[in-house]
Amino acid sequence: MKKDTTISNRKNEHIHINLLEDVNSGRQTGLEQYHFIHQALPEISLSDVDLSQTLFGKRQAVPVLVSSMTGGSEEGERINRNLAVAAQEVGMAMGVGSQRAAISDPSLENTFKIRHLAPSILLFANLGAVQLNYGFTIQECQRAIDMIEADGLILHLNPLQEALQPKGNTDFGGLAKKIAEVRKAIPIPLIVKEVGWGISIQTAQLLYDAGVDAVDVAGAGGTSWSQVEKNRIDDEFGQQTAGSFIDWGIPTADSLANVLSVHPEWIVFASGGLVNGIDIAKCIALGAKMGGMAGRFLQAASISEENAVNVMRMITDQIRIAMFASGSRALADLTPDKLTRSAKG
Repeated sequence: MKKDTTISNRKNEHIHINLLEDVNSGRQTGLEQYHFIHQALPEISLSDVDLSQTLFGKRQAVPVLVSSMTGGSEEGERINRNLAVAAQEVGMAMGVGSQRAAISDPSLENTFKIRHLAPSILLFANLGAVQLNYGFTIQECQRAIDMIEADGLILHLNPLQEALQPKGNTDFGGLAKKIAEVRKAIPIPLIVKEVGWGISIQTAQLLYDAGVDAVDVAGAGGTSWSQVEKNRIDDEFGQQTAGSFIDWGIPTADSLANVLSVHPEWIVFASGGLVNGIDIAKCIALGAKMGGMAGRFLQAASISEENAVNVMRMITDQIRIAMFASGSRALADLTPDKLTRSAKG
């Protein structure tokens, strides 16, 4: 397969833009409408609260996903290693960034290989679904899985980002059928995620019909990749085009409802603009199995492994305390009736 030496440069640009620029969406997540009903007499001890669950046959200590972020460059490797060590220590799941770079250039595989640093966590491989229309086959999917000894494969959807990216891959035709073929061929769960603009009911139905095991809604309200790409574009009119999409997308709370309306028992991860453990607890109460965060962990891991551990522990404490103060002993006790909803506006 043809080697693409520009991918590593793009990965580094993405990291630096996310760390240094304001690339937040103009939308809210929708989670701000929800608030836990405080229980002054929770009838449990804080030490009784259990954040663990079994997912894809693996025991998970904390219902948090370190969302797919990076790899494919020297800086990406350093960040991935810090994230992996911290995720192992705290007990969080983790996804790596798109492995397309390493499929095209095997010398970059080590920037993704973190299983030896995190032997016990749920670890997800990651490729762009659109690459199935650009020469990638089941073979490349399996290579991505084998490369990191993954527990699941994420195929990410990013049509708007590709449309805004110079020379982006914009042929998304017939992908649902190809996703279904991947699901039948690989021996581990298949997860499909957006990258920050959410999942509609129509998309959710296509993914359910394709047999996808889980969906990460990655709704609007957090990082906007249109704004990330705006910072990479050289010409003024291209920048204006990208900037006009700042408020595009389906908010995270609405995306979560969309997916669960197609099948209430579907495994759903909620990400997109989650800023703390309370947001994660809200998402679980609304039906998600895990809450995913990227930007917060990226910032921490870019500093040090220790800082990443501290931030992850803080997020975990926030979930635990929210559960305690709402009278929820276990994740199964986080149900919609633990929340009150305020009117929009």
